[in-house]
Amino acid sequence: MLIAVDGPLASGKGTIARALSAKFGLPHLDTGTLYRAVAVAVLDAGDDPADSAAAEAAARALDPASIDEAKIRTAGAGAAASIVSAHPKVRAALKEVQQEFARQPGGAVLDGRDIGTVIAPDADVKLFVTASAEVRASRRWSELVGRGENVSLEQIMSQLAERDGRDASRPDAPLMKAADAVELDTTDMDEGEAIRAAIAIVEARR
Repeated sequence: MLIAVDGPLASGKGTIARALSAKFGLPHLDTGTLYRAVAVAVLDAGDDPADSAAAEAAARALDPASIDEAKIRTAGAGAAASIVSAHPKVRAALKEVQQEFARQPGGAVLDGRDIGTVIAPDADVKLFVTASAEVRASRRWSELVGRGENVSLEQIMSQLAERDGRDASRPDAPLMKAADAVELDTTDMDEGEAIRAAIAIVEARR
């Protein structure tokens, strides 16, 4: 069974994807980690995330096994990832990595922003996880503050609006709900409720 989970930042898609992976015994790939790792590599090299050539070079040199989870989860890495992910050549470089993961015998769970539309359009189950901008910003702010970052809720709201706009408007693989995806709005759900709702959707589609 191949499950595609898409949605904007802090909608809960990652938590849901990990839970589905555990529930159904499927390998999981958070595709956002690939773009974040590329962004960190660009920044570490002293390059500009807006530099398409530098971002493409970082994407083609990426070793998924060497990704530093701590470094890629900062607010700065997330903002830079949104920029590098808009480069068509970066997306092309990482597309095969994601599709190879999706082609595993037995299935997989992938979460991102273009899984159900571009990476795995033939997925058996597609979820589009969303939530209000206010709730998503609050979740993201709590996550970053919990990691010791000094950021304000207002900063996160601004960054989230900017990222949403960039993700939805990029010409190559924009964030969008697949026509056959089931939308799951987690605005008024806690983590357990969201996970249970997602499992119910998958079981109904099996």
